[in-house]
Amino acid sequence: MDTNFSDDFLIKGKFSIKKTSTEYKGKLTKEEGEQLLSAEKEKLRELQEKLYADGSKSLLVVLQAMDAAGKDSLIEHVFGGVNPQGCSVTSFKAPSSKEYSHDFIWRHYLALPQKGMIGIFNRSHYESVLVCKVHPEYNLSEKTWSSVKDFDDKFWENRYESIRNFEKHLSQNGTTIVKIFLNVSKDEQKKRLLDRIEEQEKNWKFSAGDLPERALFPQYMEAYEEAINETSKDYAPWYVLPADNKWFARVAAIQIIIDTLEKMDLRYPQIGEKEKAELDEAKKILENE
Repeated sequence: MDTNFSDDFLIKGKFSIKKTSTEYKGKLTKEEGEQLLSAEKEKLRELQEKLYADGSKSLLVVLQAMDAAGKDSLIEHVFGGVNPQGCSVTSFKAPSSKEYSHDFIWRHYLALPQKGMIGIFNRSHYESVLVCKVHPEYNLSEKTWSSVKDFDDKFWENRYESIRNFEKHLSQNGTTIVKIFLNVSKDEQKKRLLDRIEEQEKNWKFSAGDLPERALFPQYMEAYEEAINETSKDYAPWYVLPADNKWFARVAAIQIIIDTLEKMDLRYPQIGEKEKAELDEAKKILENE
């Protein structure tokens, strides 16, 4: 049975969201998938420790999705076993007035992982070419433009170029980037939103604002397709995961992250002869106490 899906969802060439499955789960059962996830979590924990010990590189995982696609639960189930000292999660909401006083990437720079760390962006700099593409009037809060008419094709080309330049700069300076889009169908999103209403313990997850955004589902799919096509590069690839089955999306995501870390050529620090002699001396002292 093929249980390695890491390369199956890498975007190569032209991406069409209409031709991409949201339901695919390979030949795995849910039980097999959960067992595989458990085994992979131990690998991830070991690799994260190695990344931390190496201290020369960092990993940035960017998660994007529609509401109810499973970003929060994916973070919980995939990264739940890593050392919290070596991992940080930043959830980006609507920008504050201070953040609007800077360029659209500024607040994301502040949240980047330092060397030796894994950083997770729950939503990201891509909101500026997703929600702000569907709602161009939001860009007026940056106070640089005076009219929605300013947001023409050239404006969006410049935004994509800024994102590509940002990510290329990071990749050239020690940060490996993995970008994951959880591709959930409109029908599955409806089911999950209804669950949030019907199950009392999930009521807190539901927002009335989810419904107006759901009505714009086609526009969001168009924005995602364009953003992914414009910004999936060797130095910052996009992976589009079928997300109608949460358990499968988690398995695919953890395999992508593990494979990425394994390709980073991480090494535990090597000590010299002087340090080895000091360790031997320390061992003798401790043994003779």
